[in-house]
This record gives sequence, C-alpha cells and structure tokens, in this order.
Amino acid sequence: MHAPRLQLVNDHAVPPEPALGGRRWWGRPLAETRWLPELASLVVDPVFRGGHGVPRGDGRPVVLLPGFVAGDQTLAVMATWLHRLGYAPHTCGFVANIDCSQRALERVERKVACLHRRDGRRVALIGHSRGGHFARALGSWRPERVSHAISLGADLQRMFGISVPTLYAVAAARRAAHLTRRARAPGCLTEACTCAFARHYASSFPVDRVRLTSIYSRGDGVVRWPACVVPYADCVEVPGSHVGLIVNRRAYRAIAHALAAPELEA
Repeated sequence: MHAPRLQLVNDHAVPPEPALGGRRWWGRPLAETRWLPELASLVVDPVFRGGHGVPRGDGRPVVLLPGFVAGDQTLAVMATWLHRLGYAPHTCGFVANIDCSQRALERVERKVACLHRRDGRRVALIGHSRGGHFARALGSWRPERVSHAISLGADLQRMFGISVPTLYAVAAARRAAHLTRRARAPGCLTEACTCAFARHYASSFPVDRVRLTSIYSRGDGVVRWPACVVPYADCVEVPGSHVGLIVNRRAYRAIAHALAAPELEA
C-alpha cells in the first residue's frame, strides 16, 4: 500500500480525503435510517429462527467486532442469533470502537488466543465496518488461530474509502488518540500509519488458510461499496444500509453459509 501525500493538521500528518471521480463523497446519511425497518424484517424472517435452509453451527467460537464509534452492544441481536444457530459468540469489551488501531487489534488477538487455548480450535471473526478491518488484519496475522473472517461493509482496499462526515469523525478520534498518548505511531488512524495493524491489514491475505467473506451493499451510505470488493474474498452483495448490515436478513443468510464452509488447513 503506497502512502499518499500528507497534509499537516494540528502538527499531525493526515492523508487527503479520498475522492471518487475527483469529488468528495458526502455519503447518504438519511438512507442510513433504513436500519430500523431492516431490523423489523429480520425478526419476522425464517433466517432469524434458524429455519428455511439455514445451516446449523458446529459450536465454533465466533468473535464479534463492532464498527467505528460503536460498542459490543450493537451486535447483541447477531450474538443471540448465532447462539441460536449453534455457535458460541463472544465480544472483546468494546464500549466505543475509537481507540488506536494497534491497541484494538491487540485486544482482539488476546481474546482469540484465549478462546483458541481454551477450546483447542480455530476461531471465526465477524466484523462490521471498522471491525472488518480487524478481522482482515488478524486473519493475516494469526491464520493458525482464525478459520473464518467475515466483514460487513468494510473497506478492504485502503481503509478510508468513507464519507466526508465519517472522515471528520475519524479526525476527531485521531486527535483524541494523540492527546491521550494512546497512539502507537505518529500516523495513527491515517493511511500513513506504520504500526503492526497497518502492516497486517495491507499484507497479502492467506486465502489458502483462512476463508474471507466480504458482505456489502451498493446502498451503503457510509463506506464506498466498491472498496468492499476484493479478488481474494468471497464477495456477497445484499440490499440495504451500512448500519443495517448488522441486522440485515440477507446478510445473516450469507453469514450462516460462510460460517458453515469447512475450514481450510491451518
């Protein structure tokens, strides 16, 4: 991954905002309110009850990773559903996913290592948005501990293919990380970051050892959907919003089938 030319903001180097056709992308904030009817559609769909051809789980531990500024509680519906299917869902204690990426990845790695030691089997990861970055990075870093990595609406190409309002939120989180001295590198939360997380995220993915699935929507109002499509993943398109991917009935069906795929040799 090549680092872009940087600008200085408050004495910190930050990348220019990504553009599409030379234009800033402001996203579709109003369209993101669709997550409420998407949740309503999920709870009355047979997929939520584990019926209608939905494959059952094998007891595998599944670690759930929330999106940017979100906490573990946002994935409570998914955790309940996974438990009903026959998996063992776990979270990592995220209250708001805004920390330095390296610190956050280490938190996830410790959880996965603990589950791997306890159960003696590899772990599956499901990450929404920024959580998908962690799933991709940890799958690259620890393929001997990760069997499946599933991203929901995550930019798997350059991390910051996001709307302008979201970029402003990232800038605020970046300033907070530096002010509180939690940033592990000068370029924390930019494409120029040189921490281990950035290296693992940008490294070649071990497709012969870990199954990677990218679930995305062309109606995504936060992340540019083309950034979710990469040749080394099984890419599944579903209709809906970005926020709603965590309660999207079609995404749940895709998750169930992705988790049911036999794991590859570690």
